Amino acid sequence: MRILHHLPLSPYCRKVRLVLAEKKLPFELRIERVWNRREEYLHLNPAGSVPTLVDDNGQVVADSAVICEYLDELYPDTPLLGRSVAERVEVRRLVAWFDGIFARDVTRPLYGEKIFKRLAGRGNPDAGLLRAGYANLRGHLEYLGWIAETRRCLAGADWTLADFAAAAHLSVLDYGGDVDWSVSPAAKDWYARVKCRPSFRPLLADRVPGIEPPSHYDDLEF
Repeated sequence: MRILHHLPLSPYCRKVRLVLAEKKLPFELRIERVWNRREEYLHLNPAGSVPTLVDDNGQVVADSAVICEYLDELYPDTPLLGRSVAERVEVRRLVAWFDGIFARDVTRPLYGEKIFKRLAGRGNPDAGLLRAGYANLRGHLEYLGWIAETRRCLAGADWTLADFAAAAHLSVLDYGGDVDWSVSPAAKDWYARVKCRPSFRPLLADRVPGIEPPSHYDDLEF
């Protein structure tokens, strides 16, 4: 059985979980509290980060971007990186946007300060970073909505890794009650459609002790 070392509210881990589920690959989840810097885990992934996948062939693959590329190459029956060269370029651009720019501007200031700090016992949130995260989120939601108004899915007609990367970040923020969906009805409609996919249901069942999501978090018709 393949094993995914993860944190339940890590957007990078959630992205990989969605890819595994979309490809119908069975896997076992193991929570890794990265702040503990376990020696056994560091032997698997010297960076000490999550996610890390141990495939059922024994291959160890670290970093969400590498894992997703690996899975798409090894299990191509459900391609998630796009079918044409142009679509693959757009998928990779959007994945880089959400895992890089969106994460820097929004996910780290909000999830990092409100949830990760608490889990790791690293003190109180920085109010300035929270304000910046909320301000940045509005512009990113408007951009996402603009894309969603022009395409069925973010990179074209089919669900791809671009959708799952974006949805993974937004699901973490939605767990914290940080997303004002009224900013962009188009973004909300797109997220609702992703949220209804069977691959997404296990994410909505995640709970972190001491941090409860808002009532709409696991409502498919929110």
